[in-house]
Amino acid sequence: MLVAVLAGCTHEQLRGWLPGDENGITNHTDRVVGLWTTSWIVLLIVGVITWGLIIFAVVAYRRRKGQTGLPVQMRYNMPIEILYTVIPLILVLGFFAFTARDQAAIEEPYAEPDVQIEVIGKRWAWDFNYLDANGEPDVYESSQQVSRDTPTGEIDESTIPTLVLPVNQTVEITIESRDVAHSFWIVDFLYKKDMIPGKSNHLYFEPLKEGTYSGKCAELCGQYHSLMLFNVDVVSQDEYQDYLEELRDAGQTGSVGLEYNPNQNLPGTEAARTEH
Repeated sequence: MLVAVLAGCTHEQLRGWLPGDENGITNHTDRVVGLWTTSWIVLLIVGVITWGLIIFAVVAYRRRKGQTGLPVQMRYNMPIEILYTVIPLILVLGFFAFTARDQAAIEEPYAEPDVQIEVIGKRWAWDFNYLDANGEPDVYESSQQVSRDTPTGEIDESTIPTLVLPVNQTVEITIESRDVAHSFWIVDFLYKKDMIPGKSNHLYFEPLKEGTYSGKCAELCGQYHSLMLFNVDVVSQDEYQDYLEELRDAGQTGSVGLEYNPNQNLPGTEAARTEH
């Protein structure tokens, strides 16, 4: 019955209604989908059994015509109590073990990533610093808030900044916040992480399919949070190098760093040490 039901599911349902319409977008997406859908299947089975037992108890032990008083009361049933204690414990430990396994794999740093990029979130836009092989600033792309200055009031797609990544290359992205808490989310990659002022976070993945994917801030960060958008273009290695050359030819060398941070009293800054 389970095979028959799953065989009739749509691709969207088999992905557990997660974003994206294809598998293998990065080296982590299938792992995330597998953990998510398997967890829901297990929980659905537990739910069906629980609902079945509840309905059985309602029907089998209902008050029948002519019955009076209370039924025989049973204070303890040790086997049943052990059962409904042990089974949830096994489920919780199982979910924890598989989640910890997959999280450890997703968060495992690359010893020598092929591409290193620093992403800085700011109200309400993004800066992308592309680093060289030594991890030093090479070229950058800076953006301003996405515009809705169109006749219909819709978002002007041409103002959405783009992060460019090479396909089949290991990527390390360092994410920073220049003001308040943000969250860097590449939707179809099923991967997001908070951007905390004064703290560096990292993402590690390998894009496996060329294409354009949407990204956004996933942490409410102020009035124009909904306009804090970006796109991710996964391209060939040659196209990626051509893009870096375009930035270099445009004079966008070096980086746009945290020196523009309005919060100058964060831990680790000279202002914070002076005040302390």
